[in-house]
Amino acid sequence: MNRSRVSTSKLFTVLLTTILSFIAISCEKEGASSSSSTPTVAPASGPSASAGASATPAAGEAPKIFKASDPSALKLAFVTNNTSEFWKIASAGVHKYEKEANIQVDIKMPPNGKTEEQNSTLENLVSQGYNGIAVSVIAPADQVQNINRAAKKTNVITFDSDSASSNRLLYIGTNNFAAGQTLGKEIVKLLPSGGKMAVFVGTFSADNAAQRLKGIEDTIKGHNIEIVARKEDATDRAKARSNVEDVLNAYSDLNLVTGLWSYNGPAIAAALDASGKKGKVLAAVFDEEQGTLDGIKSGTIQCTCVQKPFQFGYLSSKWLHDLATQGDAIKLPEGRVIDTGVDIINSANVADFEKNLASMKAGA
Repeated sequence: MNRSRVSTSKLFTVLLTTILSFIAISCEKEGASSSSSTPTVAPASGPSASAGASATPAAGEAPKIFKASDPSALKLAFVTNNTSEFWKIASAGVHKYEKEANIQVDIKMPPNGKTEEQNSTLENLVSQGYNGIAVSVIAPADQVQNINRAAKKTNVITFDSDSASSNRLLYIGTNNFAAGQTLGKEIVKLLPSGGKMAVFVGTFSADNAAQRLKGIEDTIKGHNIEIVARKEDATDRAKARSNVEDVLNAYSDLNLVTGLWSYNGPAIAAALDASGKKGKVLAAVFDEEQGTLDGIKSGTIQCTCVQKPFQFGYLSSKWLHDLATQGDAIKLPEGRVIDTGVDIINSANVADFEKNLASMKAGA
């Protein structure tokens, strides 16, 4: 009897020791795993780390600011996501800052708006020793590694279309979700009884397009407005127009069309005019290409949500310059985001807007 109790006691002790050991090992593994997967919050130490970089990069690496060894021979670049007319306004902003600061900022435009073209441009700029690159990212999720590779060697900021998961230093541009909400409110006004609408863009994978659409969807919810078609054109202008024509033919009860990128506005206006649907199918779009503004004046387009592309160019150039010349001494903006805001342009204010736009371009 005593032997049985002793034996049972020893067995219990052995089992308890084994269980506790297993738990301890599991906790160590879990702790190690958690530690390795948690992004660092504090900037990395060393001369190239930014003291102002308080936001946490999702890629798990503190952003770095690189100060140019020779501030008098800077090489800076402004990389768009395509060649649309929209970027002429941004270029005017670049040129204005060039004159003010007596520097040069090279403007690069992917000829076909392809991700691989933009990636190649980034690689070439880094290999050529550029001190700073501003980029409107075509495919934010797919280009994180490309941006991070560049950010290991030079200052990288984004504008217009962000890649928030990358190690870019900051984003300059529109809060695209809020912009979508702003246009969504106009759509609700245009369709007070609800209706059917279609959305057109180059690619929904771009951050600006995705966020604008989410903002629109968030705002029209509960107003009996249904999105019946979503079409991509891969920045092909002919395709942008034919997409609209196809949808107009497929949905005889369509009430409104929306274009999320700048050239979609003129494509929509042309398709509506050619189909005889002007005034029957309403249009609410983005940006201020001349074809869009002409569409508003003629009544083909009811409104457009305009960004501040001039500010994209001007502020991107200024920040690239300041980062390269001041290095760690510069303080990055809160959240590493500069929201440039939006305005709604319609028949009531389009004439004044055109005058202001012409003045900005002339001043550059």
